[in-house]
Amino acid sequence: QVQLVESGGGLVQPGGSLRLSCAASGFTFSSYWMYWVRQAPGKGLEWVSGIKTGADSTHYRDSVKGRFTISRDNAKNTLYLEMNDLELEDTALYFCARIQPRSNAVDYWGQGTQVTVSS
Repeated sequence: QVQLVESGGGLVQPGGSLRLSCAASGFTFSSYWMYWVRQAPGKGLEWVSGIKTGADSTHYRDSVKGRFTISRDNAKNTLYLEMNDLELEDTALYFCARIQPRSNAVDYWGQGTQVTVSS
């Protein structure tokens, strides 16, 4: 069965860095676009970054451009999110998500990893 398992979250001071990972299994990882989505306390879901199958195309929400970098290792079935210069507003539960190509909608989610930015 499809599984997405995030790791790498934690508590970091403003300006710090974290690297999130998402280990994928149960499907052909290289065939799917993948996203990072987050949910801040008391707020709705918001997409953070996405990457196409061959990692040749990435996109980011404006608030993280220049600070976050999404990448993937198709040989290791793993999605990454390198987060630098973290801000208080980046505090959230971060999920990796698989995109169903026919609908361009998320069809599987991981359980999430918590990122807390606090001084």
